[in-house]
Amino acid sequence: MPNPKRGEVWLVDLGMLAKVRPCLILSVPYGDNDRALVTVVPHSTRDRSSDFEIAIDMKFLRPGVFVTQNLMSISVVKLLRKLGNMPSSDLQLVEDSVRAWLGL
Repeated sequence: MPNPKRGEVWLVDLGMLAKVRPCLILSVPYGDNDRALVTVVPHSTRDRSSDFEIAIDMKFLRPGVFVTQNLMSISVVKLLRKLGNMPSSDLQLVEDSVRAWLGL
């Protein structure tokens, strides 16, 4: 079973309608007594210029945005393969957008 870490970008099977797409792992690692879930922020190549879309250039992704309005928790069995790591300065931009979306 994969052991994803916060700040990693994985290729994820989000189901038939949502497709297979890159997602940023946002949650902290789960423990032995926790459910094997991770919270992710999906990446999309469709930029709608929303306040809750964060454009971050990453060499292993096509140009696009991380959609912080579309947070989801998924089972780690949906993780297909790790694509790379997001730099901490860019992760901070995503975290700030998530806080704004959730009013935190």
